[in-house]
Amino acid sequence: MSTAFASIEHQALDVTVRHALYPAIDPTGVLQGTASGKVAFLSGASQGIGRATAVAFAKAGAAAVYITARSTEGLEETKISVLESNRRTKCDYSLCDVTDEQQVKTAIADCMKKFSQIDIADANAGYLNNWTKIATSDPESWWRSWEVNIKGTYNVIRHVIPHLVDSAKAHSAIGRSSGHLILISSVGAQSLTPGASDYQTSKHAINRLCEFVNVDHGDDGVKCFAIHPGGVPTDLARNMPDAMQAYLVDSPDLAAGFIVWLCAGRADWARGRFLSSNWDVDELGQLQDRILEYDLLVNRLRAEA
Repeated sequence: MSTAFASIEHQALDVTVRHALYPAIDPTGVLQGTASGKVAFLSGASQGIGRATAVAFAKAGAAAVYITARSTEGLEETKISVLESNRRTKCDYSLCDVTDEQQVKTAIADCMKKFSQIDIADANAGYLNNWTKIATSDPESWWRSWEVNIKGTYNVIRHVIPHLVDSAKAHSAIGRSSGHLILISSVGAQSLTPGASDYQTSKHAINRLCEFVNVDHGDDGVKCFAIHPGGVPTDLARNMPDAMQAYLVDSPDLAAGFIVWLCAGRADWARGRFLSSNWDVDELGQLQDRILEYDLLVNRLRAEA
């Protein structure tokens, strides 16, 4: 994160800023069992936040976790971590480039074949190259950000939603929340950082895409959220300028726990909105009425005299 990132992080909501896992989002504590009987489908799960999220769902009692990425070695390592976290959680994977629609369709079909349901989906795969100003940018790399971050996310959304709708209906019948869809955004979606035109505009579009999922499929039971995962020192984030590395202070377990918390139905009232993993969830809940009354945490153009 840049200084601008940090400013937004602290000022967007008047809540405590968290940087590591804490009791309210602990999958081995208050959230243990909240994922029981559910199957989670995760893209981009071979390392970093994706791996931490797969493990967190296992700790929360998921029946199965299906993971995808482009690295067999990384996926195998994630699978081992999932099984070590909970031997009762099943885990399988497939190689998948999210920009290839057919590969996404095949992966989702394989998940359904093996586990018969998808109750949770996390579009975690992303791309971030070295930042440079527009006039010196590489067109292929610039567009690659959009292909992975937007097209890849769209592909997952497009082919997983029918299964999330089925899950939401089935769980609603027994008084349980399901059908959750997590899109990985960034606090940078609301920033204008020199050199970040490809990454930050694509993440801004993720927030809007989340709103459209809610408009199109919220009534079908799908609960979609665009989340900032925190400033996590992943391989991807290390492509940011050196001056920003000091802001990469958050644990991947923070985002993982926050995602499990969302998928436990704790904030269904906020579906269709941008949320940050850094925001204390208890304090966030106290702002529910204000957020809904003023329609906060969505992308809007405001023109004031």
